[in-house]
Amino acid sequence: MTPLLEASHLRVDLHTHNGTTPAVRDMGFALQPGDTLGLIGESGCGKSMTALALMGLAPDNAAVSGSLKLAGRELIGLADRDWRALRGDRIAMIFQEPMTALNPVHTIGNQIMEPMRLHRGLGRAEARQKALALLERVGIPAPAQRFDSYPHQFSGGQRQRIMIAMALACEPDVLIADEPTTALDVTVQKQILALIAELVAERGMALILISHDLGLIAQNVRQMLVMYGGEVVERGAAAEVFARPAHPYTRGLLAARPSLAQRLVAHRSERLPTIAGTVPNLFQMPPGCPFAGRCAFTADGCAQRPPPEVRLSPAHSFLCSRADVVLAGSPHAMQTGAFSA
Repeated sequence: MTPLLEASHLRVDLHTHNGTTPAVRDMGFALQPGDTLGLIGESGCGKSMTALALMGLAPDNAAVSGSLKLAGRELIGLADRDWRALRGDRIAMIFQEPMTALNPVHTIGNQIMEPMRLHRGLGRAEARQKALALLERVGIPAPAQRFDSYPHQFSGGQRQRIMIAMALACEPDVLIADEPTTALDVTVQKQILALIAELVAERGMALILISHDLGLIAQNVRQMLVMYGGEVVERGAAAEVFARPAHPYTRGLLAARPSLAQRLVAHRSERLPTIAGTVPNLFQMPPGCPFAGRCAFTADGCAQRPPPEVRLSPAHSFLCSRADVVLAGSPHAMQTGAFSA
């Protein structure tokens, strides 16, 4: 069966005054309708750049190569006109910060109607009716009265809901959510995630959820990719990865998040485990494993030789040159009890 969205050896190179460097390397995945995929990693690992490449919105100084197919159609190399025909129609995105993604000089009603009028050719009256239904669906109170309001007249949670309404206007096949709950309180975050999950199940969309929050990923996706230094270092079913994290970076991320029991009894002076060192500059990435040097298992050659893929099960693999040593034990306390998939 042809995947709905398939990326293979996807790469994004950035051209700067310091030279050319890869921001995303060898990205690959395949999604069927209704699939949910999570991208996890700390800031600067390439998550958002991946999302922009999937939308054909990579910056002007970026070169995207490899393969990206939507229902079997190759998207790499498409003209801007062809990308515009897909964006907002077949593939849509909930951006990280709605206040900068929404146009401040247009009413929210016009912004929700725009994709329906452009892609579906609806008249203003019909588009308005559908936009009002969407606003009500995402929980905006009194949508008819708020239809002609501007983005600054809404709260952060409401703006995020408006972004969701815009993304769903044309019932896309693929929905990309880039940190959709950033800076929202826990109650609103839960409501928005529940709404996205409900709509994905209802409409059979494929979902790509991007976050640095492990708990959010564990609770909302079935498959996950762990990114570091622009590449995927571990991949698999979310339940397997959280039950048996393999890559030292994944283990470090899990160990750095306290369980509920620890939060209740920990003394304020106690420090959580941390990952030694800092993320290397994109221009200083080693030719081998990008995590070499920060990894407690680093040995001669790790930074020089690309690590092989080690398969733990049909649905779980990671990249490591010292897999036998890593799997034998971890110097970190892996506290996975706080997560459920």
